[in-house]
Amino acid sequence: MQIILVSASYAIWAGMLGYTGLLWKKEQTPFYFILVLAVAVGGFAEPLYDESLMLYFYSPGIWSLFTSFDIPQPIWVYSGYVTLYASVAVPLIRAIPHGVSRLDLFKWAGVELLTSCVFEMVGINGGAYEYWGPHVFRVFNYPLCIGILEAAQVMCFSVAAAHLKARAVGVKPLFGLFVLFPATFYLANLGAGAPLIITLHAKNTTPALVTFGSLVTIAFALTLVWGASYLLPVDGQIALGEDEAPYKPNGTVRVEDVENGGS
Repeated sequence: MQIILVSASYAIWAGMLGYTGLLWKKEQTPFYFILVLAVAVGGFAEPLYDESLMLYFYSPGIWSLFTSFDIPQPIWVYSGYVTLYASVAVPLIRAIPHGVSRLDLFKWAGVELLTSCVFEMVGINGGAYEYWGPHVFRVFNYPLCIGILEAAQVMCFSVAAAHLKARAVGVKPLFGLFVLFPATFYLANLGAGAPLIITLHAKNTTPALVTFGSLVTIAFALTLVWGASYLLPVDGQIALGEDEAPYKPNGTVRVEDVENGGS
């Protein structure tokens, strides 16, 4: 399973870098290329997620890069992040300026949920790792509450990243993606996921208590997606103000243009 996860996820990572490299040339902005790298680097914070949501990577046969919280981190975590998150975020962010409705955002969340289910069910049932805590609502050993949280965090990240792309002048602000990704990742997983995490780790917890925590977390995650939908651009544009036209796509606006009052 280690060979399958490493080869498949790194192939997808390479494909995403190639695709976003072509977008860089076509759209004259490295935004999507940097985004893919930022998502991959975000995988270095994975131990926080593992400890909170009780995920453990099996040690026998693991190709580990480092260990934190006594949890070994396999080398496919970083390519796995690209596979799980960047593969959905990139097309969604590209679609947002052309008009994405509230219903559309929930449909994209469904795409992310399906992606998470496929990836994680393969990894779990293939013996690579497990959510070992008293999780409920499992399908093929995968807690569906986890997938809903992942969908929420990708929607939040994508909407926030789309705003950054529209407003950023030059390339330097785009490196904020390296902070934006983990910020939105843990906004959803540790914020909306707090009721689940607390009930999972509670002393003498019960299935009923975890079920309650899971339902509240699902409600919080759906509320996050609903709230993010209010930050979608109106009529396919991200307006800077009532009397201001939106910036051109990042890479076509220079600092000199703004200083001279141009758009």
